[in-house]
Amino acid sequence: MLRAAIIGLGDVSPVHKYAIDASDNGELVAVCDVNEALKAKYPDVPFYTDVETMLEKEDLDVVHICLPHYLHYPITKLCVEKGVHVFQEKPLALDYDEGLRTLALAEENSKKIGVCFQNRYNETFLELKRLLADEDVGAVTGVKGLVAWHRPETYYTTKPWRGQMEFAGGGSIINQAIHTLDLMQVLGGEIDRCKASLSNITDYDIEVEDTAVANFTFKNGARGFYMSTNAYVENSSVELQVITEKAKFTIKDNCLYRSNSSGEKELHLQDTPMEGTKFYYGPSHSALIQRFYNAIEADTEDYVTVRDALPAMLMIDAMKLSSKEKRTIEMEEIIHG
Repeated sequence: MLRAAIIGLGDVSPVHKYAIDASDNGELVAVCDVNEALKAKYPDVPFYTDVETMLEKEDLDVVHICLPHYLHYPITKLCVEKGVHVFQEKPLALDYDEGLRTLALAEENSKKIGVCFQNRYNETFLELKRLLADEDVGAVTGVKGLVAWHRPETYYTTKPWRGQMEFAGGGSIINQAIHTLDLMQVLGGEIDRCKASLSNITDYDIEVEDTAVANFTFKNGARGFYMSTNAYVENSSVELQVITEKAKFTIKDNCLYRSNSSGEKELHLQDTPMEGTKFYYGPSHSALIQRFYNAIEADTEDYVTVRDALPAMLMIDAMKLSSKEKRTIEMEEIIHG
């Protein structure tokens, strides 16, 4: 059994605990958070307030990092250099450059770094990928991603780092809707350029954007449209749509639809819900974490790697630069600095 620990006991940590407990080959043996009051949530395992102390005292195989964004890289670095595999909550890093430094960590050390893009393993998304690859639907011509969620002002005031660019790296694009950006580039392929506008349509006192819109042009000629906001009244279902030369597919409400010749959506497949998680997280944390644990034991690359997660960071940096300079950004500008 792999001996696992969770670092950071915030909102998403129970989802990781559930997935560890449900895995075939993982066991939660320690947790760590600077807030000692959270010890009561995990009474059955040793609790630490210092990462280095935990790494010294516990014989760990893998840690789950569920920390604020600015701590992802330094804590990942500490863990892999201590000989422990790392499973990171999204985002990979604060920006693309820091993502490249994380890639260097992964390549220079024998330990694996996995990234929590669980929606890649939703049944609906896997089936959509299969349909695009195996069915006679023609080339992808368009990809659309829409995320309309709600975050009250207390979301930022109770944890101020979320609203500060230095510590969060962005707002909705990096915290809530990065999964949608990731899925768009998986479906559309390598991105050539981006034109975006980031703004705030709430009156919250935050530095990061609460709303974003963007057009992406893929190197294969396909077009992508993206919109995310935290200014809606509720957490509405994410919508992901793909148009090909011969078909149209839509994922919404954890269902995959295929439009018929009359333009009506017909249900093709529905995701199996995951217990212990909010619906808008996606149902596939357990599948992703199980895959990562299997990859550790078998020493394979069959998981979401740092290299897999880099394109989403590239998209985010391009969106921020495009909005700041009010122009189309070529991805090569970001890649080559």
